Amino acid sequence: MTFFKTVLAILIIFLNLINIIPVSAQDIGLDYAENLDLQVASETDPKQMMVEIVKYLMTFLGIIAVVIILYGGFKWMTAAGNQDSVEDAKKIIIAGAIGLVVILSAFAIITFIVNITNDAISGNI
Repeated sequence: MTFFKTVLAILIIFLNLINIIPVSAQDIGLDYAENLDLQVASETDPKQMMVEIVKYLMTFLGIIAVVIILYGGFKWMTAAGNQDSVEDAKKIIIAGAIGLVVILSAFAIITFIVNITNDAISGNI
């Protein structure tokens, strides 16, 4: 029975490979997008792009820290009076809170440094 299934599977795969139909797409040319009234991408300063990447990264890390705090709270609520589980949950919550403080501090420092350097470059100091 397995030989029959193997032969049938190979036959189905082979027939599907033979049955490939060529695509009948129309050539619209390379200048098709000119008439779509699209906005041209602006040049982005590499420093500004790195700042945006760091901001998104800090936001992501902040979300992870909040999830860790929520996990610690869930573990505390489901400890059912077990002191070892409660102590573990407290440690998780404290670690998440410390991580959140570090992330928010780093975000504030980065924002401050970027604002100072932008003011220094533009001559507004």
